[in-house]
Amino acid sequence: MVNEPVLVIAFNRPDHLKRLIERLRVISTSKIYVAIDGPRPEKHGEIEKVEACKRLINEIDWPCSVTTNFREHNLGCGLGVSSAITWFFTHEERGIILEDDILPSHDFFKFCEDLLKRYARDPKVFAISGCNFVPPDGQTRPQDSFRFSQIPHIWGWATWKDRWDNYSLDIAGWRSQITLRKLWKKAGGDLPSTVYWASTFELLARKEVDTWDGQLVLCSMINGALTATSNVNLISNIGFDSEATHTFEDRNDLQPIMAMEFPLSLPPRIEVDAKADKWTRKHHFRATWRGMLEQGDRYLRRRKPSRSRSA
Repeated sequence: MVNEPVLVIAFNRPDHLKRLIERLRVISTSKIYVAIDGPRPEKHGEIEKVEACKRLINEIDWPCSVTTNFREHNLGCGLGVSSAITWFFTHEERGIILEDDILPSHDFFKFCEDLLKRYARDPKVFAISGCNFVPPDGQTRPQDSFRFSQIPHIWGWATWKDRWDNYSLDIAGWRSQITLRKLWKKAGGDLPSTVYWASTFELLARKEVDTWDGQLVLCSMINGALTATSNVNLISNIGFDSEATHTFEDRNDLQPIMAMEFPLSLPPRIEVDAKADKWTRKHHFRATWRGMLEQGDRYLRRRKPSRSRSA
């Protein structure tokens, strides 16, 4: 049985949510919080899909406490997810967070439980992630159970209330919160990576992208904290489809799911695995000069229709 509280964040994908509930049934999660965003009335059939997600909560019929937060109106990806996490932490001091398209392995829960306890009073550890993109030869110490990363990957993660309390969805003043020198260091002393994160934060500050996870990266950087990231992958993402908000294309970035050995083998110090983070920047975020050009091209293509409609 999993004793740490679990937050499930859902919206309009009942098929995905049903699979996640079945996974939680096998794990025997003892305390579940469910947040479901409201439908967009202009989207045909979405009211029915959201209602179907709400009905699925009745299938949580094993010995378990269930607390729900169903929104009447749509808040969107950024506010919808971030406010759900804030709501969760009005009830709990720590916990595991799963969006509806994430299917965690059994070991994921044990991994999170162990580290939530171990680093509960250590603010140097910002979060815990069971999502791994980096192959063993891209890691400094693949023999360890986990490493520390600058980036809090959120496809299956956990954190504490006192660390989430530093989060802000609105980062309009981000340039006054992190110096260029500090951003350069956090980006690995690499110019394309620095440009990547600076442009990402600026787009989010201007509210040109409706999401919440880039703000989490900024929060981690500002607070000088790191994320404990499993060296083997412990989750699968089933959300690459037409119903996705941002992740339409599965680039097969995730490593295959593997078993985690317990007790955990700890890294010797809380310091970033620079080798693994460099691999992630290059291969997952594509924070290279070529990647920057491709990102700019995608941004301009997305902007053209909105400009033509307003003309």
